[in-house]
This record gives sequence, C-alpha cells and structure tokens, in this order.
Amino acid sequence: MCRNIKTLFNFDPPATDEEIREASLQFVRKLSGFNKPSKANEVAFNRAVEEVATAARNLLDSLVTNAEPRDREVETERARARAANRFGTEKNEDERVSSLQEFPSHPNKQGTHP
Repeated sequence: MCRNIKTLFNFDPPATDEEIREASLQFVRKLSGFNKPSKANEVAFNRAVEEVATAARNLLDSLVTNAEPRDREVETERARARAANRFGTEKNEDERVSSLQEFPSHPNKQGTHP
C-alpha cells in the first residue's frame, strides 16, 4: 500500500507539491487502512492528507544538508536495478548483479559523509 512513499529530500529539482501530496495520501491511507474513505470519513481523511502534506512541506523546507543533491534519473535507475535484482527479469543472474554495481549506494549510507 505504501510503495509510493519515497525520499523527497535533497533532490534537484526539489520535490513538487504534487509529490508531497501523493506521499501524504499514501501515509494517511496506511494509517487509516482506507484506500478510499467512506462518505462519513471523507472530510476527516482529506483534512488529514492536507495536514500531513503541510507538515511534510514544512519539514522539507527546514532540513539542511551538505550533501550534493541527488539526481532523480539516477535514483530511478537504481530503483529499477534493485527491483530487477529482487524480483527477477529476463536478464540472467550475472546481468542483474552487474546492473546493481553500476549504481553504488548513496555516500551517506556508506558513512563517508556526516
């Protein structure tokens, strides 16, 4: 249910309001257990989505980092390579492992940046 929630901080270009709202919607769906709320819960559900989106935007606008902004295209390719490696494709095993090696982990995950 929450696979659309992804890291939105430190990208060039920055996260859009639409991306933040989509992540907020997924978060509220997960918390509530509703994919689509009933009429009785619709107002509360939509209000929660907007409040979470506002909080997320405030958070993203307040965070600071010394790390270089990440490139969305590179991150998308890394995700595809991980998915291919995890779930398999028509590629053989050597090709899957090779495709992951093309996109090393982000430096922060290796502990090379503060």
